[in-house]
Amino acid sequence: MRPRTWVLVLAAVFAVLQLANVTGRDTPDSKNYVSYALALGGTGKRAAAAETVDWVCAGDASAAERAQRVDVLRFHAPSPAARVSADCRTGELRRVERRLRAGGAQTDGHIVPFVGPRLRRIFEVRPGYPVFLLPFVTVFGVTWGVWLASVLVAGAGGVLVFLVLRTVSVPVPLALTGQVLYYVLPVGTTAMRPMAEGLMLALTLTAVWGCALALTGRAGTHSREGTEPTARAARTARAARTARAGTGLVAGALVALFAVKHSQALFLGGCLAAAAAVVALWRHRHGRRPGRAVATIAAVACAAVAGTLLLARLLRYPSETESVQDLLTGHYTHPDRAHPWWEFLHLESDFWVEWLRRQLLAPLFPAALAAGAWGARRRPAFGVFLLAAAGTGILTQAGHPDITIGGDRLIVLAWLLPVVGVPLLLEPLAHRPVQVPAQGSPRAVGVTR
Repeated sequence: MRPRTWVLVLAAVFAVLQLANVTGRDTPDSKNYVSYALALGGTGKRAAAAETVDWVCAGDASAAERAQRVDVLRFHAPSPAARVSADCRTGELRRVERRLRAGGAQTDGHIVPFVGPRLRRIFEVRPGYPVFLLPFVTVFGVTWGVWLASVLVAGAGGVLVFLVLRTVSVPVPLALTGQVLYYVLPVGTTAMRPMAEGLMLALTLTAVWGCALALTGRAGTHSREGTEPTARAARTARAARTARAGTGLVAGALVALFAVKHSQALFLGGCLAAAAAVVALWRHRHGRRPGRAVATIAAVACAAVAGTLLLARLLRYPSETESVQDLLTGHYTHPDRAHPWWEFLHLESDFWVEWLRRQLLAPLFPAALAAGAWGARRRPAFGVFLLAAAGTGILTQAGHPDITIGGDRLIVLAWLLPVVGVPLLLEPLAHRPVQVPAQGSPRAVGVTR
Protein backbone atom coordinates (compact mmCIF):
# COMPACT_ATOMS: atom_id res chain seq x y z
CA MET A 1 0.00 0.00 0.00
CA ARG A 2 1.00 3.61 -0.46
CA PRO A 3 2.23 5.50 2.63
CA ARG A 4 -0.90 7.65 2.75
CA THR A 5 -3.00 4.49 2.80
CA TRP A 6 -1.04 3.14 5.77
CA VAL A 7 -1.52 6.47 7.58
CA LEU A 8 -5.29 6.30 7.07
CA VAL A 9 -5.41 2.63 8.08
CA LEU A 10 -3.59 3.31 11.34
CA ALA A 11 -5.89 6.24 12.10
CA ALA A 12 -8.94 4.10 11.31
CA VAL A 13 -7.75 1.26 13.55
CA PHE A 14 -7.20 3.75 16.36
CA ALA A 15 -10.72 5.13 15.85
CA VAL A 16 -12.31 1.68 15.92
CA LEU A 17 -10.52 0.82 19.15
CA GLN A 18 -11.97 3.94 20.77
CA LEU A 19 -15.46 2.47 20.42
CA ALA A 20 -14.67 0.51 23.56
CA ASN A 21 -15.09 3.72 25.57
CA VAL A 22 -17.64 6.03 24.00
CA THR A 23 -18.53 7.53 27.40
CA GLY A 24 -16.75 7.79 30.72
CA ARG A 25 -13.75 9.83 29.52
CA ASP A 26 -15.00 13.12 30.94
CA THR A 27 -13.29 15.05 33.71
CA PRO A 28 -14.83 17.74 35.95
CA ASP A 29 -13.67 20.37 33.42
CA SER A 30 -15.42 18.64 30.53
CA LYS A 31 -18.84 19.86 31.70
CA ASN A 32 -17.75 23.46 31.22
CA TYR A 33 -16.49 22.88 27.68
CA VAL A 34 -19.53 20.88 26.54
CA SER A 35 -22.07 23.31 28.00
CA TYR A 36 -20.08 26.16 26.41
CA ALA A 37 -20.42 24.48 23.00
CA LEU A 38 -24.15 23.91 23.47
CA ALA A 39 -24.67 27.53 24.49
CA LEU A 40 -22.80 28.73 21.40
CA GLY A 41 -25.30 26.72 19.37
CA GLY A 42 -28.20 28.61 20.92
CA THR A 43 -29.24 26.14 23.62
CA GLY A 44 -30.56 27.75 26.80
CA LYS A 45 -28.70 27.24 30.05
CA ARG A 46 -31.23 24.84 31.60
CA ALA A 47 -31.43 22.74 28.43
CA ALA A 48 -27.62 22.79 28.07
CA ALA A 49 -27.32 21.74 31.71
CA ALA A 50 -29.72 18.83 31.20
CA GLU A 51 -27.91 17.57 28.08
CA THR A 52 -24.48 17.91 29.64
CA VAL A 53 -25.55 16.24 32.90
CA ASP A 54 -27.19 13.35 31.02
CA TRP A 55 -23.91 12.76 29.18
CA VAL A 56 -21.78 12.95 32.33
CA CYS A 57 -24.10 10.74 34.37
CA ALA A 58 -24.35 8.14 31.61
CA GLY A 59 -20.57 7.86 31.77
CA ASP A 60 -20.62 7.51 35.55
CA ALA A 61 -23.33 4.84 35.35
CA SER A 62 -21.45 2.89 32.70
CA ALA A 63 -18.23 3.02 34.73
CA ALA A 64 -20.07 1.87 37.88
CA GLU A 65 -21.64 -1.06 36.04
CA ARG A 66 -18.31 -2.20 34.58
CA ALA A 67 -16.65 -1.95 37.99
CA GLN A 68 -19.42 -3.96 39.62
CA ARG A 69 -19.15 -6.75 37.05
CA VAL A 70 -15.56 -7.48 38.02
CA ASP A 71 -15.91 -6.85 41.75
CA VAL A 72 -14.88 -10.09 43.48
CA LEU A 73 -17.63 -9.72 46.11
CA ARG A 74 -20.47 -8.09 44.17
CA PHE A 75 -20.15 -9.33 40.57
CA HIS A 76 -23.43 -11.27 40.93
CA ALA A 77 -25.36 -8.28 42.31
CA PRO A 78 -27.83 -6.24 40.24
CA SER A 79 -26.42 -3.46 38.07
CA PRO A 80 -26.01 -0.13 39.93
CA ALA A 81 -26.24 1.87 36.70
CA ALA A 82 -29.78 3.21 37.20
CA ARG A 83 -29.13 4.27 40.80
CA VAL A 84 -25.79 5.94 39.99
CA SER A 85 -27.29 7.80 37.03
CA ALA A 86 -30.29 9.04 39.05
CA ASP A 87 -28.15 10.20 42.00
CA CYS A 88 -25.68 11.91 39.69
CA ARG A 89 -28.39 13.70 37.74
CA THR A 90 -30.25 14.85 40.84
CA GLY A 91 -27.14 16.23 42.52
CA GLU A 92 -25.76 18.03 39.47
CA LEU A 93 -29.04 19.62 38.43
CA ARG A 94 -29.81 20.73 42.00
CA ARG A 95 -26.53 22.65 42.21
CA VAL A 96 -27.05 24.22 38.79
CA GLU A 97 -30.64 25.23 39.56
CA ARG A 98 -29.57 26.89 42.80
CA ARG A 99 -27.03 29.04 40.96
CA LEU A 100 -29.44 29.86 38.13
CA ARG A 101 -32.00 31.13 40.62
CA ALA A 102 -29.36 33.30 42.27
CA GLY A 103 -28.84 35.15 38.97
CA GLY A 104 -26.29 37.95 38.65
CA ALA A 105 -22.67 36.80 38.35
CA GLN A 106 -23.79 33.18 38.69
CA THR A 107 -25.43 33.27 35.25
CA ASP A 108 -22.98 35.49 33.32
CA GLY A 109 -21.30 34.16 30.19
CA HIS A 110 -22.01 31.11 28.07
CA ILE A 111 -21.11 28.29 30.44
CA VAL A 112 -23.70 26.57 32.61
CA PRO A 113 -22.93 27.42 36.28
CA PHE A 114 -21.58 24.07 37.37
CA VAL A 115 -18.89 26.02 39.28
CA GLY A 116 -18.52 29.47 40.78
CA PRO A 117 -18.05 32.65 38.71
CA ARG A 118 -14.30 33.01 39.26
CA LEU A 119 -13.51 29.47 38.12
CA ARG A 120 -16.00 29.68 35.28
CA ARG A 121 -14.26 32.81 34.01
CA ILE A 122 -11.09 30.77 33.38
CA PHE A 123 -13.03 28.56 30.96
CA GLU A 124 -14.92 31.44 29.36
CA VAL A 125 -11.64 32.75 27.89
CA ARG A 126 -11.02 29.42 26.13
CA PRO A 127 -13.60 29.42 23.31
CA GLY A 128 -11.47 27.48 20.84
CA TYR A 129 -12.34 23.96 21.95
CA PRO A 130 -16.09 24.66 22.39
CA VAL A 131 -16.17 26.19 18.88
CA PHE A 132 -14.49 23.03 17.59
CA LEU A 133 -17.07 20.89 19.41
CA LEU A 134 -20.07 22.92 18.24
CA PRO A 135 -20.74 21.30 14.82
CA PHE A 136 -20.28 17.80 16.22
CA VAL A 137 -22.65 18.14 19.18
CA THR A 138 -25.16 19.97 16.98
CA VAL A 139 -25.30 17.24 14.34
CA PHE A 140 -24.64 14.08 16.35
CA GLY A 141 -25.75 15.00 19.86
CA VAL A 142 -23.55 15.26 22.91
CA THR A 143 -22.50 11.62 23.36
CA TRP A 144 -21.50 10.78 19.81
CA GLY A 145 -20.57 14.34 18.92
CA VAL A 146 -17.98 14.59 21.71
CA TRP A 147 -16.65 11.11 20.91
CA LEU A 148 -16.32 11.83 17.19
CA ALA A 149 -14.64 15.19 17.78
CA SER A 150 -12.15 13.52 20.14
CA VAL A 151 -11.41 10.73 17.65
CA LEU A 152 -10.81 13.19 14.82
CA VAL A 153 -8.50 15.47 16.79
CA ALA A 154 -6.56 12.54 18.27
CA GLY A 155 -6.29 10.83 14.88
CA ALA A 156 -5.13 14.09 13.31
CA GLY A 157 -2.35 14.33 15.89
CA GLY A 158 -0.95 10.99 14.77
CA VAL A 159 -1.15 12.05 11.11
CA LEU A 160 0.73 15.25 11.95
CA VAL A 161 3.50 13.22 13.59
CA PHE A 162 3.86 11.26 10.34
CA LEU A 163 4.03 14.50 8.32
CA VAL A 164 6.62 16.00 10.65
CA LEU A 165 8.88 12.96 10.39
CA ARG A 166 8.53 12.70 6.61
CA THR A 167 9.36 16.40 6.27
CA VAL A 168 12.69 15.81 8.00
CA SER A 169 13.32 12.83 5.66
CA VAL A 170 12.65 9.98 8.08
CA PRO A 171 11.86 6.71 6.20
CA VAL A 172 8.19 5.82 5.85
CA PRO A 173 8.24 2.80 8.25
CA LEU A 174 9.73 4.93 11.02
CA ALA A 175 7.34 7.80 10.32
CA LEU A 176 4.49 5.32 10.71
CA THR A 177 6.14 4.17 13.94
CA GLY A 178 5.91 7.73 15.22
CA GLN A 179 2.21 7.80 14.38
CA VAL A 180 1.68 4.56 16.31
CA LEU A 181 3.64 5.90 19.29
CA TYR A 182 1.33 8.92 19.39
CA TYR A 183 -1.69 6.63 19.60
CA VAL A 184 -0.39 4.12 22.16
CA LEU A 185 1.50 6.40 24.55
CA PRO A 186 -0.34 8.66 27.04
CA VAL A 187 -0.55 11.29 24.30
CA GLY A 188 -3.34 9.44 22.51
CA THR A 189 -5.22 8.75 25.73
CA THR A 190 -5.08 12.41 26.74
CA ALA A 191 -6.02 13.62 23.26
CA MET A 192 -9.19 11.50 23.44
CA ARG A 193 -10.40 13.21 26.60
CA PRO A 194 -13.14 15.81 26.03
CA MET A 195 -10.88 18.70 27.00
CA ALA A 196 -8.65 21.25 25.31
CA GLU A 197 -5.48 19.11 25.46
CA GLY A 198 -6.22 17.16 22.27
CA LEU A 199 -6.58 20.34 20.24
CA MET A 200 -3.52 21.84 21.95
CA LEU A 201 -1.46 18.80 20.97
CA ALA A 202 -2.62 18.96 17.35
CA LEU A 203 -1.91 22.69 17.07
CA THR A 204 1.50 22.36 18.73
CA LEU A 205 2.37 19.60 16.26
CA THR A 206 1.20 21.88 13.45
CA ALA A 207 3.70 24.49 14.64
CA VAL A 208 6.45 21.83 14.81
CA TRP A 209 5.57 20.74 11.26
CA GLY A 210 5.76 24.38 10.19
CA CYS A 211 9.25 24.68 11.70
CA ALA A 212 10.34 21.53 9.86
CA LEU A 213 8.98 22.84 6.55
CA ALA A 214 10.60 26.25 7.03
CA LEU A 215 13.98 24.74 7.87
CA THR A 216 14.00 22.20 5.05
CA GLY A 217 12.58 24.71 2.58
CA ARG A 218 15.24 27.31 3.22
CA ALA A 219 17.87 24.59 3.08
CA GLY A 220 16.55 23.69 -0.36
CA THR A 221 17.06 27.26 -1.64
CA HIS A 222 20.81 26.80 -1.17
CA SER A 223 20.96 23.42 -2.93
CA ARG A 224 23.54 23.24 -5.71
CA GLU A 225 22.38 20.00 -7.21
CA GLY A 226 21.87 20.07 -10.97
CA THR A 227 23.42 22.34 -13.56
CA GLU A 228 20.40 23.52 -15.53
CA PRO A 229 19.55 27.13 -14.56
CA THR A 230 15.85 26.51 -15.20
CA ALA A 231 15.82 23.45 -12.96
CA ARG A 232 17.70 25.30 -10.22
CA ALA A 233 15.29 28.22 -10.39
CA ALA A 234 12.26 25.93 -10.19
CA ARG A 235 13.78 24.06 -7.27
CA THR A 236 14.59 27.32 -5.47
CA ALA A 237 11.08 28.67 -6.00
CA ARG A 238 9.52 25.45 -4.76
CA ALA A 239 11.72 25.46 -1.66
CA ALA A 240 10.86 29.09 -0.96
CA ARG A 241 7.14 28.30 -1.18
CA THR A 242 7.67 25.43 1.25
CA ALA A 243 9.43 27.74 3.68
CA ARG A 244 6.65 30.32 3.46
CA ALA A 245 4.04 27.63 4.01
CA GLY A 246 5.92 26.42 7.08
CA THR A 247 6.09 29.91 8.54
CA GLY A 248 2.38 30.33 7.86
CA LEU A 249 1.64 27.11 9.74
CA VAL A 250 3.60 28.31 12.76
CA ALA A 251 1.77 31.64 12.78
CA GLY A 252 -1.65 30.04 12.27
CA ALA A 253 -1.06 27.49 15.03
CA LEU A 254 -0.05 30.20 17.50
CA VAL A 255 -3.12 32.29 16.66
CA ALA A 256 -5.42 29.29 17.08
CA LEU A 257 -3.75 28.35 20.35
CA PHE A 258 -4.63 31.75 21.77
CA ALA A 259 -8.31 30.86 21.35
CA VAL A 260 -7.87 27.34 22.73
CA LYS A 261 -5.68 28.21 25.72
CA HIS A 262 -3.76 31.46 25.62
CA SER A 263 -1.13 30.29 28.11
CA GLN A 264 -0.05 27.61 25.62
CA ALA A 265 0.30 30.25 22.89
CA LEU A 266 2.49 32.24 25.27
CA PHE A 267 4.61 29.24 26.26
CA LEU A 268 5.02 27.95 22.70
CA GLY A 269 5.84 31.37 21.31
CA GLY A 270 8.44 31.97 23.99
CA CYS A 271 9.99 28.51 23.60
CA LEU A 272 10.18 28.77 19.79
CA ALA A 273 11.80 32.19 20.08
CA ALA A 274 14.35 30.78 22.53
CA ALA A 275 14.99 27.82 20.19
CA ALA A 276 15.58 30.18 17.27
CA ALA A 277 18.08 32.13 19.38
CA VAL A 278 19.93 28.92 20.32
CA VAL A 279 20.14 27.78 16.68
CA ALA A 280 21.29 31.22 15.52
CA LEU A 281 23.97 31.41 18.22
CA TRP A 282 25.20 27.87 17.46
CA ARG A 283 25.46 28.66 13.75
CA HIS A 284 27.21 31.98 14.43
CA ARG A 285 29.85 30.26 16.54
CA HIS A 286 30.49 27.85 13.69
CA GLY A 287 30.88 30.64 11.15
CA ARG A 288 27.46 30.28 9.56
CA ARG A 289 24.60 32.68 9.09
CA PRO A 290 21.51 32.04 11.21
CA GLY A 291 19.38 31.66 8.09
CA ARG A 292 16.19 33.39 7.01
CA ALA A 293 13.98 30.53 8.25
CA VAL A 294 15.31 30.80 11.80
CA ALA A 295 14.95 34.58 11.77
CA THR A 296 11.39 34.36 10.44
CA ILE A 297 10.33 31.79 13.03
CA ALA A 298 11.88 33.97 15.74
CA ALA A 299 9.96 37.02 14.50
CA VAL A 300 6.66 35.11 14.38
CA ALA A 301 7.23 33.63 17.84
CA CYS A 302 8.13 36.99 19.41
CA ALA A 303 5.07 38.57 17.79
CA ALA A 304 2.94 35.78 19.27
CA VAL A 305 4.33 36.40 22.76
CA ALA A 306 3.76 40.15 22.53
CA GLY A 307 0.33 39.73 20.97
CA THR A 308 -0.76 37.20 23.60
CA LEU A 309 0.29 39.43 26.49
CA LEU A 310 -1.32 42.50 24.96
CA LEU A 311 -4.62 40.84 24.00
CA ALA A 312 -4.91 39.10 27.36
CA ARG A 313 -4.64 42.47 29.07
CA LEU A 314 -7.02 44.24 26.68
CA LEU A 315 -9.62 41.47 27.00
CA ARG A 316 -9.13 41.40 30.78
CA TYR A 317 -8.32 37.71 30.95
CA PRO A 318 -7.69 36.27 34.44
CA SER A 319 -4.21 37.25 35.59
CA GLU A 320 -1.38 35.00 36.68
CA THR A 321 -2.16 35.84 40.31
CA GLU A 322 -5.75 34.72 39.79
CA SER A 323 -4.50 31.41 38.43
CA VAL A 324 -2.25 30.94 41.47
CA GLN A 325 -5.17 31.70 43.80
CA ASP A 326 -7.25 29.09 41.94
CA LEU A 327 -4.53 26.53 42.58
CA LEU A 328 -3.87 27.36 46.23
CA THR A 329 -7.52 27.68 47.25
CA GLY A 330 -8.74 24.44 45.69
CA HIS A 331 -10.65 26.19 42.90
CA TYR A 332 -11.75 29.02 45.19
CA THR A 333 -13.32 26.74 47.79
CA HIS A 334 -11.12 28.34 50.50
CA PRO A 335 -10.26 31.97 51.26
CA ASP A 336 -7.66 33.68 49.08
CA ARG A 337 -4.06 33.46 50.25
CA ALA A 338 -2.44 36.63 51.50
CA HIS A 339 0.96 35.85 49.97
CA PRO A 340 0.16 33.53 47.06
CA TRP A 341 3.47 33.77 45.20
CA TRP A 342 5.63 32.78 48.18
CA GLU A 343 3.37 29.84 48.87
CA PHE A 344 3.35 28.94 45.18
CA LEU A 345 7.16 28.81 45.05
CA HIS A 346 7.22 26.67 48.19
CA LEU A 347 4.71 24.26 46.64
CA GLU A 348 6.65 24.29 43.36
CA SER A 349 9.87 23.06 44.95
CA ASP A 350 8.09 20.35 46.94
CA PHE A 351 6.11 19.27 43.90
CA TRP A 352 9.13 18.56 41.70
CA VAL A 353 10.88 16.59 44.44
CA GLU A 354 7.81 14.38 44.84
CA TRP A 355 7.25 14.19 41.08
CA LEU A 356 10.81 13.00 40.51
CA ARG A 357 10.51 10.42 43.28
CA ARG A 358 7.39 8.99 41.67
CA GLN A 359 9.00 8.95 38.24
CA LEU A 360 11.95 6.97 39.56
CA LEU A 361 9.55 4.29 40.81
CA ALA A 362 8.45 3.67 37.20
CA PRO A 363 10.96 5.53 35.00
CA LEU A 364 9.29 5.03 31.62
CA PHE A 365 8.68 8.75 31.11
CA PRO A 366 12.26 9.91 31.95
CA ALA A 367 13.68 7.10 29.79
CA ALA A 368 11.39 8.06 26.90
CA LEU A 369 12.40 11.70 27.22
CA ALA A 370 16.09 10.76 27.19
CA ALA A 371 15.64 8.55 24.13
CA GLY A 372 13.70 11.26 22.32
CA ALA A 373 16.29 13.91 23.12
CA TRP A 374 19.10 11.63 21.92
CA GLY A 375 17.23 10.98 18.69
CA ALA A 376 16.58 14.70 18.15
CA ARG A 377 20.37 15.15 17.88
CA ARG A 378 20.22 13.60 14.42
CA ARG A 379 18.50 16.78 13.11
CA PRO A 380 20.24 19.46 15.20
CA ALA A 381 18.31 22.57 14.13
CA PHE A 382 14.94 20.85 13.97
CA GLY A 383 15.74 18.99 17.18
CA VAL A 384 16.11 22.26 19.07
CA PHE A 385 12.64 23.36 17.95
CA LEU A 386 11.23 19.95 18.87
CA LEU A 387 12.75 20.25 22.35
CA ALA A 388 11.22 23.71 22.63
CA ALA A 389 7.73 22.48 21.75
CA ALA A 390 7.99 19.57 24.16
CA GLY A 391 9.29 21.93 26.83
CA THR A 392 5.91 23.67 26.93
CA GLY A 393 4.62 20.59 28.73
CA ILE A 394 7.15 21.16 31.50
CA LEU A 395 6.14 24.83 31.71
CA THR A 396 2.44 23.93 31.87
CA GLN A 397 3.09 21.50 34.71
CA ALA A 398 5.27 24.04 36.49
CA GLY A 399 2.49 26.60 36.24
CA HIS A 400 0.09 24.22 37.97
CA PRO A 401 2.05 22.00 40.41
CA ASP A 402 -0.89 19.86 41.51
CA ILE A 403 0.20 16.28 42.23
CA THR A 404 -3.42 15.11 42.51
CA ILE A 405 -4.05 15.53 38.76
CA GLY A 406 -3.37 12.06 37.40
CA GLY A 407 -2.56 10.75 33.97
CA ASP A 408 0.21 13.29 33.32
CA ARG A 409 -2.42 15.46 31.64
CA LEU A 410 -0.69 18.78 32.27
CA ILE A 411 2.75 17.59 31.18
CA VAL A 412 1.45 15.61 28.19
CA LEU A 413 3.05 17.92 25.62
CA ALA A 414 6.46 16.71 26.79
CA TRP A 415 5.57 13.29 25.33
CA LEU A 416 5.95 14.82 21.86
CA LEU A 417 9.71 14.54 22.33
CA PRO A 418 9.81 10.71 22.42
CA VAL A 419 6.98 10.42 19.89
CA VAL A 420 9.05 12.28 17.29
CA GLY A 421 12.54 11.67 18.67
CA VAL A 422 12.46 7.87 19.03
CA PRO A 423 11.87 7.29 15.27
CA LEU A 424 14.84 9.59 14.65
CA LEU A 425 16.87 7.51 17.12
CA LEU A 426 15.96 4.33 15.21
CA GLU A 427 16.80 5.83 11.83
CA PRO A 428 20.29 4.22 11.54
CA LEU A 429 18.65 0.80 11.79
CA ALA A 430 16.54 1.54 8.72
CA HIS A 431 19.64 2.36 6.67
CA ARG A 432 21.81 -0.51 7.93
CA PRO A 433 22.52 -2.97 5.09
CA VAL A 434 21.42 -6.57 5.60
CA GLN A 435 24.19 -9.12 5.09
CA VAL A 436 23.05 -11.85 2.68
CA PRO A 437 25.32 -14.93 2.50
CA ALA A 438 26.74 -15.57 -0.97
CA GLN A 439 25.51 -18.62 -2.84
CA GLY A 440 27.63 -21.66 -2.10
CA SER A 441 29.16 -20.23 1.07
CA PRO A 442 29.03 -22.36 4.26
CA ARG A 443 26.57 -19.85 5.80
CA ALA A 444 24.17 -20.42 2.91
CA VAL A 445 23.95 -24.18 3.52
CA GLY A 446 20.39 -25.17 4.39
CA VAL A 447 18.87 -21.98 2.99
CA THR A 448 15.93 -22.85 0.78
CA ARG A 449 13.84 -20.88 -1.57
